[in-house]
Amino acid sequence: MVNLRRSLVINFFSSSGAALLQFIVSVLLARMLSPSEIGVYSMTVVFVNLAHVFRDFGVSTYLQRESVLTPDKIRSATGVVFATSWLIAISMFLASDWIGRWFNEPEIVPVMQVLAIGFLFIPFGTVTNALLTREFAAEKQAIVMAVGTSSFCISCLVLAKLGFGSMSLAWANLINILACAIAYIPLRPKNTPWSPSFRHWRSVAHFGLGSLLTSCTVAINNAIPDILLGKMGSARLVGLLSRANSTVTIFTYVAGSTVNYGAVSYLAQTYHRGESLIPTMSRATALLTGVGWPALALTALLGHEIVLALYGATWLASVPAILPLTIAAAVGMTFNYIHPAIVAIGRPYLSAIPVLVTLTTRIGFGVALFDGGLTGFAWALCWASLAATPIVIMQQKRYFQWGLIPLLRAMVPSAWVAIGTTAAGAVLNLVIPADWPALVRLLVMLTPLALFWYLMLRVTRHELLEEVHRMTATVKMRLGRLLPTV
Repeated sequence: MVNLRRSLVINFFSSSGAALLQFIVSVLLARMLSPSEIGVYSMTVVFVNLAHVFRDFGVSTYLQRESVLTPDKIRSATGVVFATSWLIAISMFLASDWIGRWFNEPEIVPVMQVLAIGFLFIPFGTVTNALLTREFAAEKQAIVMAVGTSSFCISCLVLAKLGFGSMSLAWANLINILACAIAYIPLRPKNTPWSPSFRHWRSVAHFGLGSLLTSCTVAINNAIPDILLGKMGSARLVGLLSRANSTVTIFTYVAGSTVNYGAVSYLAQTYHRGESLIPTMSRATALLTGVGWPALALTALLGHEIVLALYGATWLASVPAILPLTIAAAVGMTFNYIHPAIVAIGRPYLSAIPVLVTLTTRIGFGVALFDGGLTGFAWALCWASLAATPIVIMQQKRYFQWGLIPLLRAMVPSAWVAIGTTAAGAVLNLVIPADWPALVRLLVMLTPLALFWYLMLRVTRHELLEEVHRMTATVKMRLGRLLPTV
């Protein structure tokens, strides 16, 4: 737990810093690129994310979850990930022209071809990253993240300024992959084999197939909104939906990968020791919702101001989609750790069931409720997310003996923190003059809302309070070492 907590702190600051830079870049790009240009890239990334599922083939999760990891198993995992990645790269490159014609968007073709080239270099860092996560070596991963993020941000802004349009994002993505692959070389764990092999490929493939089923359904489920909206609507609507999603996931930008960092490895180790996963999952969910629910509620309340301040008036048409997307995100956050727990006990395929329900209902609701605009489509996505909730609850009860009532009981403090913080935000929204610039209004609200959130943590005796105090003490101690004594 000590190693995991230290790694989580390192990962939080590194991923938050990277997320902050990427968020600033997204804000600048919103003023440099048109909704259609961003929409073209978003539509292309849908297929790229789906390809990533097949490329990984569950190798990363296999390396994190395996109880005894030998050099031969690592070589076999390396061989599998190289074979799948290069096969996917060739397939994507060849399919790019057909996909561009299907969407009637010729600009998709060069974007996808550049992104396909990146798949040739991704395997050089995949195995190393998985092994570092298994060892909770967050400090080494932070170095790679800094190299990749800075490469992406600089190249993206320069290329966009030079007029590359949607291609600026594609080339920046390729530069990021190359930079990370090079950065991983000196950071490989000691005695990690370099040469690939297929000696134990069956054990990798056996686990990978189960993981692939879930990952594939998740990727398709994530892709459905952009595919449907791109086919029934336009690239502009896809761009607006992407911007609404970006607004809703601001918390994810801030938290970065810390939310799920090391979850599979830690839960798998707990499971292999024969211990119950309920205490860990309950506490992790309470900590996540304690900060995530208030953030989502405030995003729904202040969506207009956030979009106007960050992206400009051009993107205000995305605001009506924010409320339904925040509701869906809040529900998903409640069951965030069910998937890594199911993977940890060696049954990754079970996670595919609720995702399949969501996927099916997304298609049905999306087609039925689409009226040519964004709002009805966003509510369709929300209803689809809610439809899968009973399935997740049943899995939680059956495989972890964790019923709905104990879960809700554990979430009560988080609910009160979210309600109280949102009420304070509503009051501030009324008190602060409406004619002030949106960014100024948000900055004025920031400190009072943070203080009220902390007050609600104390009032509800939330589990997150202990972590806040521990993190604050750590920061003070480190600052005390850095600053000269007066």
